[in-house]
Order: sequence, then C-alpha cells, then structure tokens
Amino acid sequence: MWSATWPKEVESLARDYLHSFIQVNVGSLELSANHNVLQITKICSEYEKPAKLMRILQSLMDDQGHKCLIFSKTKRTADDVTRSLRQEGWPALAIHGDKQQSERDWVLDQFRTGGSPIMVATDVASRGLDIKDVKFVINYDFPPNIEDYVHRIGRTGRGGAKGTSITFFTSDNSRQAKDLIKILKEANQEIPQELFAMERIGLDSHGSIRYNRGGSGTRHW
Repeated sequence: MWSATWPKEVESLARDYLHSFIQVNVGSLELSANHNVLQITKICSEYEKPAKLMRILQSLMDDQGHKCLIFSKTKRTADDVTRSLRQEGWPALAIHGDKQQSERDWVLDQFRTGGSPIMVATDVASRGLDIKDVKFVINYDFPPNIEDYVHRIGRTGRGGAKGTSITFFTSDNSRQAKDLIKILKEANQEIPQELFAMERIGLDSHGSIRYNRGGSGTRHW
C-alpha cells in the first residue's frame, strides 16, 4: 500500500486490510506544507469572495506567463466561478468530475500550454497534477480536510520554484482553524489574528465571529 500522506483515516484503512506488515516512511509523518510556497490567509465572508477574487487576479496576473489554479469545493461552484471570470474577460476554464475525459484532457492541455492561464478545479486536480509554472493557487473554498489543503497548495512551488497560495477562510471553516494554524506555524507563515479567534470558537458548531475586512498584510484584497 502506498500513500502520499498518512492521515488517521488511511492508517485505519491500512490496519483493516494489512496484517504483519512492515511500514516504511520517507520523511516525517507530520503533515507539513512546501516551504517554497508563501501562504496567505484572507478572512472574509462568503458573499465577499467573488469581489475579492477579482481584485486578487487583477493584482497577480499582470505579468505574462503566470498560471493560476483556483480550487472550489463543488462542481457547481467551479462552473459558477468560471462563468463569472469569463464574463469579466478572464481566460478561465473549469475541470471537475462531471466533465468528459476528452474535455478534461483539453482543459489541462490549455492550462499547461498557457492557452488558458486560469483553471478552476475541484479536488480532482489537487493530487497527481504536475504542471510547470503554476505561480498561484487560490483556495476559493477551504477544503474539507487539512490534507487536501496541503495537496492543493502543493500544485505550486514545485521543483524548487517559489509559489504563492491565497486562501479564503470563512466562519463556516472555523472548525479547521486549529489544523490550518498548525500548518502555517510549521512553515513560519504569517497568521491573521482573526484566525486565532476562529480557533477559539472552532469547537462550537453554532459559533460566529466578527472579522476585520481586508485581513492582514498590506494588500487589501
């Protein structure tokens, strides 16, 4: 059995099916992100995401040749975001599980060759995708678990290159604040104070939070 990561669910599965096995680990079992990736966390509300995404793209995509991979939680959101971007003149295409294989191959080829430097995807593209020159990863929706977050942002900063990930984090994601903070701390990344506040209410499924719009840092996306 091979696994890129070793979360509790995979460990439990292995113990159910494998007996008298030898476990070989390459590297640490502690989950960590690529240190070549600058991780930026933007605290916002759900309705603020579309406008923030437009401002970020205007700031990031000025230089020619940059590729941007945008992750959404659902196929519907991927299509909606792609449609909005194209209406604003951005050369974006979507890839997800409802697409035919031929269409997915075409979208990947367009993204790889720079014909469409912006690709919106579900987690179908978070693992096993090795495309050069992906400069930016944007988590439009935070993934369901921290392992997927690490895999998503790992699509940039590959082969020793530098990359940037920008993550939208809402109060609905508060239960995952603790795990995200751990990843950010390990990589010596800046952590917004609002994220620590979310960590405190993370165990309260009915919690809510006030946040300072614009998040941390000097850029106001």
